[in-house]
Amino acid sequence: MNEPKVSEIKKYLSGIAKINRKYVTSERLSRVVGNYPEIISDTLSYFEPTLKMDPEFNLMELVPVMKQFVINQEENKNLNNKKVAVKKKDLEKFESINDFIYQKMTSVGGLLDRNVSLSDTDLRILKKLITEEQANRKNKK
Repeated sequence: MNEPKVSEIKKYLSGIAKINRKYVTSERLSRVVGNYPEIISDTLSYFEPTLKMDPEFNLMELVPVMKQFVINQEENKNLNNKKVAVKKKDLEKFESINDFIYQKMTSVGGLLDRNVSLSDTDLRILKKLITEEQANRKNKK
């Protein structure tokens, strides 16, 4: 079962908050949100698999779980988005793409080592070097 989108869950939470009732079905939520009840049931069945079989299921029972899901997804999003910027100081270590490959990806004898895996920072440096090389070639024409 695929994870639902955080934006959909937020939309359903805001719709449930607007209803102000103790018992909210997917039919009633569909009138507020604008989706078909089947789509709402399919999405929220991630939290309660029996929701598809019971059209009269009270969605208020899922509100704490849905809120926790949104909080967890936003925390994970913030943790994964930390990117290290490539600085000129990092690029000055390498004269060209060939120099980068020689320094990072060769063994002692100068042979290319296929088992080397580059870190995210190394890949960003290589991407920046490639972009500079393409710009230089374009300017020469």
